[in-house]
Amino acid sequence: MKKLIIWDFDGVLADTEKLWLYNRMITINETFGLNWDFSTTSNYLLGMSDKTKREVLDKLGLHTTNDFWIKNKELDYKAMYEKGFDLTDGVQDILNLNIKQCIATGGLKEKTAIKIKIVGLSDYFTPDKVFTADMVQKGKPEPDLFLLAAQKSGVKPQDCIVIEDSVAGLKAALKAQMMPICFTKYINPFNKDYFNEVKNLQVNYVFDDMKDIQKTIEKMI
Repeated sequence: MKKLIIWDFDGVLADTEKLWLYNRMITINETFGLNWDFSTTSNYLLGMSDKTKREVLDKLGLHTTNDFWIKNKELDYKAMYEKGFDLTDGVQDILNLNIKQCIATGGLKEKTAIKIKIVGLSDYFTPDKVFTADMVQKGKPEPDLFLLAAQKSGVKPQDCIVIEDSVAGLKAALKAQMMPICFTKYINPFNKDYFNEVKNLQVNYVFDDMKDIQKTIEKMI
């Protein structure tokens, strides 16, 4: 029996991942004179904290400065307040299930609090139920954040369900010995590399509709 749902935020609770990836694409192209498209940016950086994104870019020979990330933070806040975003359809019904729930996201604490407020989930996810990338040394795809969420929630890793959209997040869930559910509603259906990676991870539950996720969870609690 499962006892805890761990939600990713970006690309799961709301379609926000595209906002951050678009901003990274713009600043990468401006800074390094490249011509990355959204698909390329997504392939390299989807589902990672900015700290991990920076490490990935370093390995690609794209060495970023602190000013680069400050600019991205400013762009992200502008996108949140000017464009906004909505809660994913079907999430509310899952939140009302009789099981503990929390958030474990690659975002930072301050930014995540704003995102939670925008989608109207502050009553569901009080600060003690929110775990962010700045709370651990290693972000996704390492399991540290999910393990912290489980520990603070008083639940064993094997009793946890993780709802994720990114390969990095799915890898982290598997390393933590938790059960991953892959949510693909906001993933480009023609992104063959992504779906091949998910398939290779042998994730058993892959859905593009929260109603299917709800039915799956109800059988496990």
